[in-house]
Amino acid sequence: MRALGAELGVQQSALYHHVTSKQELLGLVADAILERAPRRPARADASWQTRVRRRCEDVRAAVLAYPDGADLVLSVWAFGLGGGAPEDELRALLLDAGLEEPAASTASRTLLHFVYGHAYAQQAHDHAARLGAVVVHSPDDFGAGLALVVAGIASR
Repeated sequence: MRALGAELGVQQSALYHHVTSKQELLGLVADAILERAPRRPARADASWQTRVRRRCEDVRAAVLAYPDGADLVLSVWAFGLGGGAPEDELRALLLDAGLEEPAASTASRTLLHFVYGHAYAQQAHDHAARLGAVVVHSPDDFGAGLALVVAGIASR
């Protein structure tokens, strides 16, 4: 909070006129990152699988757009401090597709664990590569992994 206050040119205490805690601020930042996720429209006749994959790809793009974005969003979401919109959106898509509760909630969380976990690993590997570490990582495996998760959900 001190660093943020210094960056904004205000005292740390001034920040607490707007938020009650650092955790609340991090939740708001995570929500802002996710609100900036692209929203590529799917064709009207697109399958639910295509809609789910597209939403997951868009959420991943949003968190990858910010340094440590995946770490921040994953942490905030895991502790229930924010970042809930993608889970709600995915659950709604799955319910519309005919998946019942509690499977739709479990599936939406599983999808986000994969999305955020993969994005976190990619950002960690990218950081290590910038420091000169040899990193074996294929960002192309995101699409293949996501397809496997969606296929597993479809088999329910």
